[in-house]
Formats: sequence, C-alpha cells, structure tokens
Amino acid sequence: MTAVTPLFSYRKYWAECFGTAPFLPMSRAEMEQLGWDSCDIIIVTGDAYVDHPSFGMAVIGRYLESQGFRVGIIAQPDWRSKEPFMALGEPNLFFGVTAGNMDSMINRYTADRRLRHDDAYTPGDEGGKRPDRAVTVYSQRCKEAYKQVPVVIGGIEASLRRLAHYDYWSDSVRRSVLIDSTADLLLYGNAERAIAEVAHRLANGETIDQITNIRGTAYKRKALPEGWLELDSTRIDQPGPIDAHPHPYHYGNDSDPEGSCEGTTEPEPQVIHLIDPGAHNTDPERSYIRLPSFEKVRNDPVLYAHSSRVFHRETNPGNARPLLQMHGQQYLWINPPPIPLETDELDGVFDLPYQRVPHPSYGDARIPAYEMIRFSVNIMRGCFGGCTFCSITEHEGRIIQSRSEASILGEIEKIRDVAPGFTGTISDLGGPTANMYQLNCKSDEIRDSCRRPSCVYPGICKNLITDHSPTTQLYRKARALPGIKRIAISSGLRYDLAVEDPEYVKELVQHHVGGYLKIAPEHTETGTLSKMMKPGMGTYYRFKEMFDHFSKEAGKEQYLIPYFIAAHPGCTDEDMLNLALWLKENKFRVDQVQNFYPSPMAYATAMYHSERNPLKKVGYKSEGVYSARSKNQRRLHKALLRYHDPDNWPLLREALRNMGKAHLIGRGKTHLVPAEMPSRERHKSLRRSEPRTQRALTQHTGLPPQGAPAAKRGAGTNASKGPRRGAGKGAGKGARRPR
Repeated sequence: MTAVTPLFSYRKYWAECFGTAPFLPMSRAEMEQLGWDSCDIIIVTGDAYVDHPSFGMAVIGRYLESQGFRVGIIAQPDWRSKEPFMALGEPNLFFGVTAGNMDSMINRYTADRRLRHDDAYTPGDEGGKRPDRAVTVYSQRCKEAYKQVPVVIGGIEASLRRLAHYDYWSDSVRRSVLIDSTADLLLYGNAERAIAEVAHRLANGETIDQITNIRGTAYKRKALPEGWLELDSTRIDQPGPIDAHPHPYHYGNDSDPEGSCEGTTEPEPQVIHLIDPGAHNTDPERSYIRLPSFEKVRNDPVLYAHSSRVFHRETNPGNARPLLQMHGQQYLWINPPPIPLETDELDGVFDLPYQRVPHPSYGDARIPAYEMIRFSVNIMRGCFGGCTFCSITEHEGRIIQSRSEASILGEIEKIRDVAPGFTGTISDLGGPTANMYQLNCKSDEIRDSCRRPSCVYPGICKNLITDHSPTTQLYRKARALPGIKRIAISSGLRYDLAVEDPEYVKELVQHHVGGYLKIAPEHTETGTLSKMMKPGMGTYYRFKEMFDHFSKEAGKEQYLIPYFIAAHPGCTDEDMLNLALWLKENKFRVDQVQNFYPSPMAYATAMYHSERNPLKKVGYKSEGVYSARSKNQRRLHKALLRYHDPDNWPLLREALRNMGKAHLIGRGKTHLVPAEMPSRERHKSLRRSEPRTQRALTQHTGLPPQGAPAAKRGAGTNASKGPRRGAGKGAGKGARRPR
C-alpha cells in the first residue's frame, strides 16, 4: 500500500503549550478558563458531546488536541440562525462538521418514513434537536457565520453521501452532499489520517483549495487533471469482441459475485468496455474512473446501478482509483480510500485522555446512547462481511484494524478504576462485528489486489485467516482481570466465521452469553439471501448445534435470538410467507421486526431503486430485482414476520387468499393464522392458555420461557448497537446491522 505519515509523528502545532483540556470547551467561559483567546478548529456535531471513544466528535477532537490544536465543540446548535455557530468565535483554521454517529435522516425517521419523537444521542432522549440533512444545514450556517473560514465535512452522513446517491426519504437521487452543503472538503471513512493532514497543512499556510491529494477526501475541481488517463465508465457495457486489457468494470467471472481474490482475472466472453484503448499501458497511479454524471444517474436507474457497481469495486485502499462524477458543470473528485490504521496508531487513538462521560453542561440528563456503551470496549474497526444492506464497508472499509491486547485490557482497567457507576460488568468487547478481531488476509499482496465485495460470501475465501484464538485469548485475559465480574459480548456475531473455530464458540457460549445471543440469519430463502450476500440456513443450523451443545455442557439454559429483515430487495411475497412458515414451524415469535431501510450508497439500496442487481453485470436486459415498495406491501411483509399478532390476522388472511394459500388459514399446526378474529375475551383466554406452547418454544429455538421477554428488534437500520467510532466513523444505528 501507499506509504503514509504515521499518525502521531507530526510536529505539534504551537498551541500544544496550553496542554490538555478537561473537556473540549463548549462555551467562551470554558475557553477563558483554559487561557484561550480563540479556537484553531471548531467541531459542529449533531450529537450531544460525550467525551468517550465511541463518539465521533470526541475521537477527532481529542486526536486534533494531541496534535497541538485548540479544539472547541458546538453540539446540537439551533440551526435556525447563524448566531449559535458563532458562540466560540471564528476558528483560526476550519470548521469540522458532522451529523453525528448516525445519518440524520435515519436518526429522525423510521423505515416507514414516520417521524421519530426520540433521539438516543440527545440529553433526555429528546427528538428534534438536529435538522434533517444536518451536514448540509450546519455547513451552510457555518458559511453564513464566517464566509472566509473553510468548512470540512465528515462522519457517517457525509461519508455515505459523497457521490450522487439515492435518497429514500425524497424517493429521488440527490447530488453529493459536498455540492449541496457548499463545504470545501469532504472526509470519508475513518478520518484520522485525513484530518491530521488537513489541519497541519492549513496551519502551515496552505489554502483549502490547494489540498487535493489526500486519501479519503472528496473535493470540487474546475478542470480535469493533466497527465492522467480517464477510464470512461459512463455507459453500460456493450456486446463486442473481448478486450484483454484491464478496465474499471472487469473484475473476474461475474457469474460469481465474489470476483477474483488472486489478483488475476478471467476474460469476460463477448464483452468490451468503452474506455481508452491505451489503458493497459498506463501508470495505475495516474488514472481515474469517470462515473455517469449526476444528471444521468438521476434520470436512469439502470445507470445508477451501474455506477453503484463500479463504485463498490473501487473501495480497496490497495487498488482503488480516484472517481470523477460531473454535477452540472462541476467536477466532483473522490480520492482513493484512506490507508487503514496500524495497531499502534489505533491504540494511540483509543488511549487519548477521554473523560468517558458527557460534558458537565448536561447535568444529570440521561443520554441513552451513552448509557448503552459507557462500559463497552471497541476492539477493532472494519468489516469484510459485505452485507448489501449494511454501510460499514462503504464507511470503515473491509480491512480489519485491530487494537493490541494490551491497549484493550488497559481500557478495561480504566473503566474499572474511573468510570462512575461501574459494577464489574463490561457490556461488550466488540465492534462492527464481534468476531473479526485480527482476522485478515493471509497475504498483503493478495489483499491489495483483491476486488471481492465480501471475504465470506458466497463462501469463506481460502486466503482469509479464520483462527479466532487471539479473540479467545483476549476474552480469557479480560475476565481474569481483578475487579471484573463478567465480560459480555453484545456486538452482532458472524456465525459463519465462528463455526470455523469450535473452541471460540465454546468460549463464547460458556462464559460470555448472558442467557441470550443475538445472531442475524436475516432470511431463510436462498434467492433473498443471495441479494443480501448472507450465508444459507445450513450454517445457522450448524452454529445452533454448537451453541446448544456447549450450553448443555456448561449446564446453562441459553437462547439464540435471531433477527430477520422484511421487504428486502429480491424478497417476494412468497419468500416472506416461507419465512413466516419457518418461524411457525420452529416456534419463533419475534416481537419487534424491521423493514428494509435503504441507507445511502448501499448495494441493496441500488437494487431497491434500480430494480437491477449490481452484484452482477448491469444492463437494460440484465437480471431484475423485485422490491416491495408500496406502503401496503411493506406492511404485509412485516406482518408475516409477526404472524402470531392478532392485529395482523385480517391482513394476512386477505393476503393468503389472494396468493392462493387459503389452506394456511385455520387453527391446526399447519395453519399460519386462525380463520376468524377471536373476541377480546376469547383472545385473553388464549393468551392465558399459552404456557405449554411457550415451553415448547424453548426446545428448538431458545425462546424465553413464560414471563421472560421475547426477542426484541430495535428500529432503524442498525438495531443491535448504539454509537460507534470517530468523526469519520460513527457506525451506530445508522450504519450497521448485526452480523
């Protein structure tokens, strides 16, 4: 990979003489107490300021502080005027703007586009404290406040909207957020490398328009670069003779969505791509890919799917090329992804002097996202699962970045010693996925040349290290620390990886499952699972067998809590019915379920919008993908997951008759719903008579016995966890799902 400046090797800015702030200041009074007359950088965020490494503004703020800069925080400002954005005065270098740990639209609206009235990242769980499309609104207000000050945008919202993207809430393709926000520079992915380079170069006298060559950034340019080769990917592939030279749409045998993992490609019969014939003679470091323009992808869903396919194949830092997309007369330039952090660099980020509590100005107000993660420890970044509905890969990347064992254990000891309210239980040792710690490619050369969208689908790559022993060892050392009573694992588990290491499964089940373990089959039907890039149910049964065996061996009664998605692209009414019948047969009664939520730039979102499959070659006659789009059909798919709810029975009876499945209406074991709605009194009687059924549920599925809570599912794209990392990060609910 490209050589980079080590994260903590920069010469510190002169203001390091002011030392470390107890909290990054949020007011002029706090600045005066620190002896500051101004801030060098001001971070504007849509979240409450919590000085904890799970909150983006804290990670980026504390890292910039470690570089000698004076960093202030404006958290959840009133966006209706510019005055709140002037509260700390004019920053000497730039404004850094983020919507927070979630995309503001996912934070604000449900998958059914209904307004939420709560916000886990706000004191008191109060909704409405950030605007829709917060990055755009905040950036425009910063420009109103101080027109001459550069505005740098980042975080999950900016990251996932860096190109023209389908926007679910307006049901349209919107421009890059860099264009709409009028910001000067966009940082995507994990942003520490980029933010350090930007800050130091501005401090050394460069202007923001001179900063054009930093990985993980996007900017607007006035003209095409000289001396570069353009690879034209603005049109769909056309029939013709084979052209052997490499091009941005040639990734191996596309009958298999994994492409090539060996750094070589097989010819694609009867396909050429429309690019410069001299491409094979050029320096790959001096070539870029031109995507279809915003206007074209806005008006042509098939071109949108094509653009999504090309974009996703250019996400490996080892071989990705810059992307160019026209927006009107403006050139939007996306530099290649950032180089992942080394272990010592990631340790340095997590070892910064976080207070691990909310800013004192919030008093005793409860911030639910903080309550959820205050005793959790993040052990890694990234995910190579590639689930099409998830945005982790587009944001954090698929190369796993792991902390050292010593750094993780040190953070646990710090929580034990200083965290208020700690009673001895660490709520999680995890990350985007619980069990990808230190799992990477066996060869750096293969890794850097690979364009597979997933390392585990349709099968586990032979070059992937699947040895979980570093994780197992970490668990054992963590729970052996004095004062630590229990280590829970709350991050979603990638069970198709876990079954490759039975010793890990044994360790997990016997010591780190508190009665329930959440896993995410997501669906039962092969066609739908192929659009999700998720493993088949055979792997689920294999894992369940291990889980039951090791639970029994330990003398514990424990349950698997499975998660499923309704209305995912590729899922028909028949598929959802088959899933409902599987749930009934296996005696699952899921309480809260989730409809597919099209988050910006995800593969599945491209399927939803275009009704094409970007996992394969895209064309006007290529494979179509069915999506449940209407409100009524999405409601039906969701109701099928909750077949046991009497409120859903009228809808399900009507649907079953329309599908020619009326034989599933009745009161026998083979029926899905009863023939008629019981009276209120009859319904109460039925509910009182269910203990025997509930006990039966535990025999196969591990549903809780009578009186225990049923399987729960949070709202939003990421039901499993709360906040995640950094200002260039922040997976949180808005970017991830259980693995």
